Amino acid sequence: MNVREAGVHLFDRWTAMWNRELHPKEIMAPEFVLRYAQAGTDAFDDVRHADDLAVIVAGWHESHPGLRFFAEGEAVVDLRMVEGAATGLVARPYKATFGEASKSGVDVLAVSEGLITEVWSVSGARAFYG
Repeated sequence: MNVREAGVHLFDRWTAMWNRELHPKEIMAPEFVLRYAQAGTDAFDDVRHADDLAVIVAGWHESHPGLRFFAEGEAVVDLRMVEGAATGLVARPYKATFGEASKSGVDVLAVSEGLITEVWSVSGARAFYG
């Protein structure tokens, strides 16, 4: 797998995590930082460990029945292989839906040794955060 494919694959796994198809421990570094720029996401500010992120993801699904995340558009992959593991950045637009509501945004994943160490997320849609 080349670095572009590795970046797209990691973003697909990030999306799968948000759809509760895998546990955050599978893709997140032992300690990480989440930076969410939208209102109503204060709960993310103090999340630093995979088990805590799993609780947040579960909560989103409980409060948004039928919630589904989808990668959209082209990924921007700026990775290099360091000792056999991807390191750098991956950014990609996404869409999330539940019921009649939908939102779109962009997530940027900082990657070190093949694991996500930091996330920047920007999106809108008051139906999700209100």
